[in-house]
Amino acid sequence: MRHIEHFIVGGTGGGAGGRMGDVFDPNSGEVQAKVPLGGQAELDRAVAAAKAAQPAWAATNPQRRARVMFEFKRVVEANLDELAHLLSSEHGKVLADARGDVQRGLDVIEFACGIPHALKGEYSEGAGPGIDVYSMKQPLGIGAGITPFNFPAMIPMWMFGVAVAVGNAFILKPSERDPSVPVRLAELFREAGGPEGILQVVHGDKEMVDAILDHPDIAAVSFVGSSDIAHYVYSRGVAAGKRVQAMGGAKNHGVVMPDADLDQVVNDLSGAAFGSAGERCMALPVVVPIGEDTAERLRAKLIPAINALRVGISTDAEAHYGPVVSAAHKAKIEEWIGKAEAEGGELVIDGREFSLQGHEKGFFVGPTLIDHVTPEMESYHNEIFGPVLQIVRAKDFEEAVMLPSKHQYGNGVAIFTRNGHAAREFAARVNVGMVGVNVPIPVPVAYHTFGGWKRSAFGDTNQHGMDGVRFWTKVKTVTQRWPDGGGDGSNAFVIPTMG
Repeated sequence: MRHIEHFIVGGTGGGAGGRMGDVFDPNSGEVQAKVPLGGQAELDRAVAAAKAAQPAWAATNPQRRARVMFEFKRVVEANLDELAHLLSSEHGKVLADARGDVQRGLDVIEFACGIPHALKGEYSEGAGPGIDVYSMKQPLGIGAGITPFNFPAMIPMWMFGVAVAVGNAFILKPSERDPSVPVRLAELFREAGGPEGILQVVHGDKEMVDAILDHPDIAAVSFVGSSDIAHYVYSRGVAAGKRVQAMGGAKNHGVVMPDADLDQVVNDLSGAAFGSAGERCMALPVVVPIGEDTAERLRAKLIPAINALRVGISTDAEAHYGPVVSAAHKAKIEEWIGKAEAEGGELVIDGREFSLQGHEKGFFVGPTLIDHVTPEMESYHNEIFGPVLQIVRAKDFEEAVMLPSKHQYGNGVAIFTRNGHAAREFAARVNVGMVGVNVPIPVPVAYHTFGGWKRSAFGDTNQHGMDGVRFWTKVKTVTQRWPDGGGDGSNAFVIPTMG
């Protein structure tokens, strides 16, 4: 049995009290590896190593740190196929999607390669008589990331790429469901010239999360996961005096105008709703056609497209998507499908009975389509996080704007239309953090920022881009004067002004 160890300076250690977690092969349903569930002792060791290494790393000039990021990008690219296979084997997403997971993380690493420019401060000469004012961005010290199972490469790189580039040490607590890729990324960072102790990985469950949130030497925590846990992480971390950003759940809507190209919409929806088995916080699990005619035309095109989807093992090059991550998650998705039907939704295509020949114990869920879903249904209100597409019919444009705006989540939304005015109006008015116009998954490029509104995000800074730089640094402002030795000091008791 393979063992996935912590990546901590001075040895791997073990779990708290010998506790171990199972890592499954989602294709077969079998346990393929064990991972230690660490606690305070393992974290303390990682923090001690980080404290020892971080001052020298922070004192390294930004250009030299950037060179490490350049080399890290190179070695990750050189090992991309290995990383994709490893990721696919533990998560279940197909290989092409796994490569995309790594690549979207590398996009942020590319941004971090330009960190000397991003770290520049501001300077005001002559702000007062002989007085100059300038600012500098300095690292926080030690940061930590708590990341979910659905993007084991991308989201860790979103966090640590910027955090270490600005001069912090970083401790990553990945999901215990698919922890191998994060460990491998830390190994490659060392191979790229990253100093020992600057990027470490600790494994665990809630015990490790609480230890991170409470540790006095960890200055900032970044989290991605469900909204309830995001709220918990944010509250506990802030109470402990930390800087915290916590990204939560989503229920992204795709609004379809009557003038939309429905063939393109169906193609986009198929990928956005069912890609990665719907296990994306930026999936598009709700489609909102405007008007009954649009709804009927869309439905007629969706049914054959969904029936044509191929569900297969994650190494099947022809498969559109693979299994979900665990048996428990498969059961939860199927429970939500039943709930939606019981609430009055029309179960047009039912994926609960799907079974893959030769892999009957795998965690597979077939594509599911549910029509006539309403905002009053619990299945609409909550995140299903599986290959399930719900149709919510809107009578007009105003209702289509209102639906995502009033939903508890505000991560992403998309509108499909040929009408530029409608698109502009929608983008301006909708109460959601990220908007796609004829783009089904509106995740911004790395030099912009990622983040939702309402219960999709807690904290006031987003992931990566310049918001990432702001989150992982603190600003120091210096007001300086160099007197010539004259004067009698008669104004020393008068508050200084710039006049």
